[in-house]
Amino acid sequence: MRDATKDLPLPEAIEHVIEASGLQAHYRGEKEGADRVENLGELVNAAVAFVAERIVQPAGETAGLDEPDELTAFLAHAALEAGEHQADAGADALQLMTVHSAKGLEFHSVFVSGLEEGLFPHENSLTEADGIEEERRLMYVALTRARRRLYLSFAQSRLLHGQTRYGIASRFFQEIPDALMKRFNRAFDPRITPHQSRGISHASPVTSYQSPAAGAGSPWRVGQSVVHPSFGAGVIVSAEGRGPDARVQVNFRTSGMKWLMLEYAKLLPA
Repeated sequence: MRDATKDLPLPEAIEHVIEASGLQAHYRGEKEGADRVENLGELVNAAVAFVAERIVQPAGETAGLDEPDELTAFLAHAALEAGEHQADAGADALQLMTVHSAKGLEFHSVFVSGLEEGLFPHENSLTEADGIEEERRLMYVALTRARRRLYLSFAQSRLLHGQTRYGIASRFFQEIPDALMKRFNRAFDPRITPHQSRGISHASPVTSYQSPAAGAGSPWRVGQSVVHPSFGAGVIVSAEGRGPDARVQVNFRTSGMKWLMLEYAKLLPA
């Protein structure tokens, strides 16, 4: 196995080992294996981050030392980081846990992260009977763990399986009363619905539709939030072509991935 991966970049080598070992196929076949499959994906993300960190590390820090190969260095780094920084009992610390494991507990301050469509609610819930309702009940559990302050966050882009993916804010933001919310990032409001977005101006310099023939002055960019009259809210994940042939791929909240010709799509910035 080592000979088959020795010439591959570290993230690709780890992906190859995961696939060739049969772990991914094994967990995909299990009813409760989705979390383990996601953990394997996080291992690839950790390898990508490790390689990037080694690239920017000052040369003087390792000068004169025998450098181990990337895989050996990564495994050594993982071993050092595993459980060595646990807080002592009773000490002030940040506790990391899943929503399921937090049931029955309360804290003065709670941070809920990853509030994006596909993560929370999870993409699997869309195909399960009563799946969204179960995710909504889980969201209620997360919110009610906080005694004093509750912080909700989402990422406009994240690394998934070693690749950058662009997401949409969770639908659950829409279900929290305005009087209970205080936004810290006003440049992007997750609470705006496709209908509201037409009448609200954002900090973005884009305020109206322009022809894709505008070239460098085009308002469309990867990662931008947009609204379509039929498909609703979405995020541009890729783009290609110029002028009348320009098109973008958009990840819509309710309609999934779609390619749209900008000349005819009637796409609007959110």
